[in-house]
Amino acid sequence: MANSHETNKPHAVCIPYPAQGHITPMLKLAKLLNHKGFHITFVNNEFNHNRLLKSHGASFLNVVPSFRFESIPDGLPPPSDPDATQHVPSLCQASTKYFLKPFRHLLRKLNSSPKDVPPVTCIISDSVMSFTLDAAEEIGIPDVLFWTASACSYLGYMHYEQLVDKGYVPLKDQSDITNGYLETVIDWIPGMKNIRLRDLPSFIRTTDPNDIMLHFVISEWARAKRASAFLFNTYDALEKDALEALSSLLPPIYTVGPLHSLNQEKILDRNLKSIQSNLWKEDPYCLEWLDCKEPNSVVYVNFGSVTVMSYEQLVQFAWGLADSGKHFLWIIRPDLIIGKTEIVPSEFLEVTKGRGLIVNWCPQEHVLRHVAIGGFLTHNGWNSTLESISGGVPLISWPFFADQQTNCKYCCDEWGIGLEIEGEIVRGKIERLIRDLMDGEKGKQMKKKSLEWKKLAEDATNGPNAKSWLNLNDLINGVLS
Repeated sequence: MANSHETNKPHAVCIPYPAQGHITPMLKLAKLLNHKGFHITFVNNEFNHNRLLKSHGASFLNVVPSFRFESIPDGLPPPSDPDATQHVPSLCQASTKYFLKPFRHLLRKLNSSPKDVPPVTCIISDSVMSFTLDAAEEIGIPDVLFWTASACSYLGYMHYEQLVDKGYVPLKDQSDITNGYLETVIDWIPGMKNIRLRDLPSFIRTTDPNDIMLHFVISEWARAKRASAFLFNTYDALEKDALEALSSLLPPIYTVGPLHSLNQEKILDRNLKSIQSNLWKEDPYCLEWLDCKEPNSVVYVNFGSVTVMSYEQLVQFAWGLADSGKHFLWIIRPDLIIGKTEIVPSEFLEVTKGRGLIVNWCPQEHVLRHVAIGGFLTHNGWNSTLESISGGVPLISWPFFADQQTNCKYCCDEWGIGLEIEGEIVRGKIERLIRDLMDGEKGKQMKKKSLEWKKLAEDATNGPNAKSWLNLNDLINGVLS
């Protein structure tokens, strides 16, 4: 017989976009909902489901009976590298063409399960997986869209169509990327000030009027208005102007971030805490290594899960770190370097012996909360940015694509916690920025601002009356239930 307690629970199906930076916040949200009494079905594409199994072992699928994992096919051929992020434009195309049919089938399977699985009562989907809106409407349940990046970047994405209509996009020529055209100020987007074309999410940097990503973003925004509600992994004090502008353009919005802080505050169940999202195996030794270092003495370097670079760029980063004289923890994914299997020059390893550690992947939240970390050299992905803010760690930014350019602009110019690497990657430039960050007057000012934003993040998440926790309760009571 089915467990009556289980079958009476609300049942949320959570489906992230198939990339590490999207899976991580969605899993944190799902764990909070499970903590609040929801049965959870967490849906990955088959490729990432297999990567999770490889990274964590099959046992993690069954740690919590009311938290289950499912997968759907994505219609794409197997990639050549089983440990690399799939091609983003291909995934976006696949989500619009292939995902809906197997997702419908999964919902039918869940709703006809004879076991102790309650009927599906709501869907929470990544906001760029809006095909789920069709499935939700067909069975009459709410579908909440979850934007896993910054609110300010979403505001930029929302105005892609106007940028096309006004003739700013597509670019007239490839030279527009380097000839100063991207310095054009866009002063008509509500909630954004002093924004240049170069500060907007990077998919506008195309000369192709039929560009896949440009049209994908425009179509996803058009569908988003059908959602029951909209979630943002941010907090009100950090993105006040952007959130106010979004509130007049979207269904009801709820800020529930930083989600990693809410998880630390509220998730006490050991089994639930053990469910992790990393698609690469973490190296825990780096925390022991940090324990032996002085406070604020280590530069942490991690360019996220998607960024790639040339070997020449990696060498310049390496020697910039070496010349700075600072201790460093550097995360180098196996797929970080374009077309090369070498990691770093042997001479670099010899020069930095004893003050540097290089690993493939690490528990970043713990690293950025470690007292030894004094600065963060980052791609400025939103998860990394929020974790840096929550750790009170100032940063050096080298944005790669998508929302990262917008996050960089806000970190450097609005929040006062970052320095941008502009132009070519040259060892002398990297050395100077690291010294400014770790020892300079500018770095001291940034550290002070970082601690101020950290305090405001704590105010948003700590305690029963914290705003982000109250917002999550309002979402549950007003929409999901």
